[in-house]
Amino acid sequence: MDTDGFDRLENRKGTASEKWDAADKLFHGHDLLPMWVADMDFQVPQEVTAALERRIRHGIYGYTFRTESYFDAVRAWMKEHHDWTVRKEWICHSPGVVTALNLLVDGLTQPGDKVLIQPPVYPLFRRSVSHQSRELVTNPLIYENGSYHMDFSDLEVKLADPKVRMMILCSPHNPVGRVWTLDELTAVARLAEKYHVLVVSDEIHGDLTYGAHHQIPFAGLSAYTASHSVVCTAPSKTFNLAGLQISNIIIPDPQLRRIYLRQLGRFSLGSPNTLGVTAAEAAYRYGSSWLKACLGYIGGNADTVRSYIDNDLPELSLVPLEGTYLAWIDCRRLGLDKNELREFMTDQAKLAVNPGDTFGKEGDGFIRLNLACPHSLVLQAMGRLRKAVRAR
Repeated sequence: MDTDGFDRLENRKGTASEKWDAADKLFHGHDLLPMWVADMDFQVPQEVTAALERRIRHGIYGYTFRTESYFDAVRAWMKEHHDWTVRKEWICHSPGVVTALNLLVDGLTQPGDKVLIQPPVYPLFRRSVSHQSRELVTNPLIYENGSYHMDFSDLEVKLADPKVRMMILCSPHNPVGRVWTLDELTAVARLAEKYHVLVVSDEIHGDLTYGAHHQIPFAGLSAYTASHSVVCTAPSKTFNLAGLQISNIIIPDPQLRRIYLRQLGRFSLGSPNTLGVTAAEAAYRYGSSWLKACLGYIGGNADTVRSYIDNDLPELSLVPLEGTYLAWIDCRRLGLDKNELREFMTDQAKLAVNPGDTFGKEGDGFIRLNLACPHSLVLQAMGRLRKAVRAR
């Protein structure tokens, strides 16, 4: 599959695109280049568009359920791409992974319980805990020698607290781009078992890995993790389907699954989006070659960012990208505090990027840059950034 489709710059303005139409307002800037939210600027696989067109031509969009062919497509994808055998009954619906996180925290913990996260991490992890009035516990990642790793000594101390009942794992990790190794995931599993902590693993970026790095589903590690974890997946990041509101929450344990399904019913969230079901099934059935080409293209964009930084922007450094399509860039050598860095990006560089501090105080001085866009936009973004840094 060639890259012509990825090179094409689609005009998304005027489509109610949060990424494009809301950037100036949200970032308090003018004529900003949107390189922020995890939303691709690529058209979906042609087979997905064709499946949606066929469904739309029918003209009736009533209540929908997930068919046997849908479950077969999800299970085949998990087996082929992650070597994970998933049973049909394990696959539960959610409009989105964030929705599921809120339902899981609410349903599987009690008031007074604590929930652990590993910042700098996706901001809605924190909110899914605070929204349910649970107490947040942090196990910050360690950044040294240009890369991140888990602080297992601190993790054990935190999990040993009997009030810590749940850990939300980000795998691959957003925003730092780590794909956790088998040894790392096994170490997490051992501590979770030792201290009886349920692990909710957000694996929404699990299909987006590079080179020798491969996603390992947490629930697939062992019989114990299968019965003491929940894996949150979706085609939304993989195939750019976020607006179609379809996710697959995989829960092998019957008791945990019953609680989650009860939560869905409690909030009337059990019915999937008609077009979301159609798009997801087509993507999982026919999207492999598209994804392979997409990852190669994004890898090229990452190489461009790295080249700019290495050759023209020594004040910055790019954290190695193992997974996701989000570049995590260390800007601390610019000598700006978090508010000054925000203003610099919007006022001088004219870029809408995710400020690192939104992922926790551990992200102060960093930015997150979206690489899932045509190469021409990456060149524009890095050109703007270089010009702004040189003008300081």
